[in-house]
Amino acid sequence: MVLLGSSAVGKSSLALRFSKDEFRSTSPTVGCAYLTRVVHLSDVTLRFEIWDTAGQERYHSVTPLYYRGAHAALLVYDISNRVSGTNTCTLELTRLSFSRLLYGVYLCVLVSLQESFIRAQVWLKELEKQHIPGSTVVWLVGNKGDLAQDRRVSVQEGQVLATERGLSFTETSAMSGDQVVELLLAIAVQNHSR
Repeated sequence: MVLLGSSAVGKSSLALRFSKDEFRSTSPTVGCAYLTRVVHLSDVTLRFEIWDTAGQERYHSVTPLYYRGAHAALLVYDISNRVSGTNTCTLELTRLSFSRLLYGVYLCVLVSLQESFIRAQVWLKELEKQHIPGSTVVWLVGNKGDLAQDRRVSVQEGQVLATERGLSFTETSAMSGDQVVELLLAIAVQNHSR
């Protein structure tokens, strides 16, 4: 599972919630963290392997290594802040594979500036260069749903972008855990059923 995007949109927190169902305030990721999560479906057990790496721009050149052959991608933005972190789209990478059918699954986490929707399209184009069309399940995920009172990106904006680009869409909160397990299960089901 790979998380791509700017600092401070909740990538590490989302990865931690995926893997351990925990929330901790985190500092910007330095280096690499490895996390795992086992998901049980009715007929199969899948093991998610997650590599969470730093979100600085200098890591941009390694991203194709993480999304080549991906079977799922999540483009995640912070719903509460149109100017999150910096104005550039920096990266955090997490790679996920399943133990039974070894899928590379990607979470793409993007800045939540107004231009984040444009950046999402840029990341989609990058993903499309690295995979066979239709082979990757792609989600647009609005994170930090617990800050809905401070919302700067509407549900409708996210839904419109997802619909226009043929993506699945949801909003999550790494802090509260809202919709995180449901998202993880949806990714597992979509990939297992293909």
